[in-house]
Amino acid sequence: MDKTYDHKRLEPQIYEKWEEAGVFSPDKSVELRKKANLRVKNETFCVLMPPPNANAPLHCGHATYAIQDLMARFKRMQGYKTLYVPGTDHAGFETQVVYERRLKEQGKSRFDFDRETLYNDILNFVKQNSDIAINQLKKLGMSADWSRNLFMLDDFVVETTYNTFIKMHNEGFICRDDYMVNYSPLHGTTFSNLETTHIEKTSPLFYVKYKIKDSNDLITIATTRPETIYADSAIAVNPKDPRYKEYAGKVAINPLNNKEMKIIADEYVGIEFGTGALKITPAHDFNDYEIGKKHNLEATSVIDLDGKMTKDALDVAGMTVEEARKKSVEILKEKGALEKTDETYKNSVLVDYKDKKPIEPMLLPNWFVKMEGLSKVAIQVIEKGEVKFNLPTWKKEILRWLSEIRDWPISRQTVFGIRIPAWYDIHSNDLFVVFIDSKNISHEGSVRELLREFSLDEIKSGLQKIIAPKDAKYVISKASPGEDFIQETDTFDTWFSSGQWPLTTLGYPNGCDFKEYFPTDFIDSMWDIIFFWIARMIMFSLYLTGQVPFKSVYIHGRITDERGQKMSKSKGNAIDPIEYVEKYGADALRMGILVGGNTAAKDISLGESKVAGYRNFSNKIWNMARFINLLIEDNSVVYTGEKPESTNSDDVDILNKVGILAKSVTKNLDKLRFKDAGDEIYHFVWHELADKYLERVKTREDKKIALETLIYVFALCLKLLHPFMPFVTEAVWGQIQKSPEEPDLLVLSNWPEE
Repeated sequence: MDKTYDHKRLEPQIYEKWEEAGVFSPDKSVELRKKANLRVKNETFCVLMPPPNANAPLHCGHATYAIQDLMARFKRMQGYKTLYVPGTDHAGFETQVVYERRLKEQGKSRFDFDRETLYNDILNFVKQNSDIAINQLKKLGMSADWSRNLFMLDDFVVETTYNTFIKMHNEGFICRDDYMVNYSPLHGTTFSNLETTHIEKTSPLFYVKYKIKDSNDLITIATTRPETIYADSAIAVNPKDPRYKEYAGKVAINPLNNKEMKIIADEYVGIEFGTGALKITPAHDFNDYEIGKKHNLEATSVIDLDGKMTKDALDVAGMTVEEARKKSVEILKEKGALEKTDETYKNSVLVDYKDKKPIEPMLLPNWFVKMEGLSKVAIQVIEKGEVKFNLPTWKKEILRWLSEIRDWPISRQTVFGIRIPAWYDIHSNDLFVVFIDSKNISHEGSVRELLREFSLDEIKSGLQKIIAPKDAKYVISKASPGEDFIQETDTFDTWFSSGQWPLTTLGYPNGCDFKEYFPTDFIDSMWDIIFFWIARMIMFSLYLTGQVPFKSVYIHGRITDERGQKMSKSKGNAIDPIEYVEKYGADALRMGILVGGNTAAKDISLGESKVAGYRNFSNKIWNMARFINLLIEDNSVVYTGEKPESTNSDDVDILNKVGILAKSVTKNLDKLRFKDAGDEIYHFVWHELADKYLERVKTREDKKIALETLIYVFALCLKLLHPFMPFVTEAVWGQIQKSPEEPDLLVLSNWPEE
């Protein structure tokens, strides 16, 4: 053996050996185990890998994939026919954002391209980067069957997604209607409620006076959005508020456009909040939208998809929201309608989760899934325990979300993703389109009007965006129903396709893997996507198959720095997992996460010193192996796998202890207590085996029986450690003297059943 453990040289060599032997293929693994007379169970075990985004290198959070790999290696060694399914996600919006930033550096934007060109350019970009994540996962030791790797834009995935959409549409779970959505003018797409957040800001609060018709009376409204007054449909007061009792049922005059507005009574209005009277703007506020539906109010949109004011905003038409806000205030002052301004008002502002930029609540035609029926079934199976969670709190959280669930808007106004298979007849619908002609000039307007100058083929080939009215007639079809149809340009929310991950990866409904491995056994995910992903996979699976997609869910924490702070590039505390692998080895990083922290906690602190400490443990194992090899070579001892028989008290004691260790580690892994299992092995190897027993062996006169016990216990520890530290244990296993009955590769060896 070399004097020192060189992880940089050995880790790639070891992974190559595993791949060449085919040990990650469940069929090949079983075949090899049978040939070697190793334990083989008549049961399968399937682990699903959350697909990393194919647009960028891994971040430190991906090092938690060691949890999944640990379970796959553990079950494989126990003799289960184990499939660890890999894949990468197209990540629609996320990927398009990354690509658009590259375009910005080149002085370009998405508006310079028709949608087909932009889609293909982004796809080529992804293909160029698609191997990065996979190669890095291999560096971390992931024992996935890469021959089954799936990309979430593969033809089979698209086909499955379309089939599900068509089935749900035909059965009434999918519909299209005007819908109040979270719209980002910056990104040009809608976001689900889960993809938005609130930040606190100090904003001017404007007190605006509305005249009562045929009266000198006024009602004052407090608002931070004076530019949306153009879209006001009513004023609402609480029916129990004595200040406004006489005004309910009367009419107020809009100070910016002079339109008449109803004064309605609604208990939603808080008597103590603001002035006790609310302006109701149904097209630009979620609560106002609900009140508007309740009272049959008109909903007028005054902000367009580019974040500009529409013609209905009169004096501020064409301005950005910020510009329109300032101008509206000036106009209100000129008209004497501005009573006062509070410059210190603190309010909660809705922003997108990605860039923390303002979200505009907007009324848009949208495709959405009716969730109530789907969530009820999911609640039933989770309450019955058909899907088990590693902590009760996660079961409670997912049930809470499912019980409060709203309909899910699945349209995204992005190019990169799976395009919704809906088609609009140009003759039956008043369609608005944006397209680029052959001279790269952009045009927008009604299709009917544009057809006077351009052919339909020209419009289709340069198409950027189509907007169909709420009542548009459409055909749901994978292929065009005819020459005079244009396909919807909205794409599916990424979670609509990734929510079917357990099905697409296994070839639902007729694939051999689906028939053999579904439902799967184990999936691991961070808590931040338990609603985005875990809940939706459960609902999709129950809807399509009547079965849960997985039996056990492990929710892990977020990787933070050693002070518990969230990692970010701006803070300078972000960790590149591959840098740590290069510096300390994959095993050290894995142990730093699996054992150095508690993966079941909300946050997992990780610092360089912790990883460096486990690098020392790798070196310790290597040095122990070198020393043991020297001793057994001198005394003609080999590892046979048979438990030695000894009457020496030290031998009896260490054999008893390693037997107890094996049982305890197995029990903890079965219960998903990874830290406890890893801690036990670490302390046993370092303290019981190295510090105590090994030192006593040095002075033993009955060297042969002592060394037989030593190599037996050491080999047992290598097996127990392998799922945690696959590289160094495999490297050492290849160096120790073994009988021909023992497998050449530790990854194939039997799990200790002491």
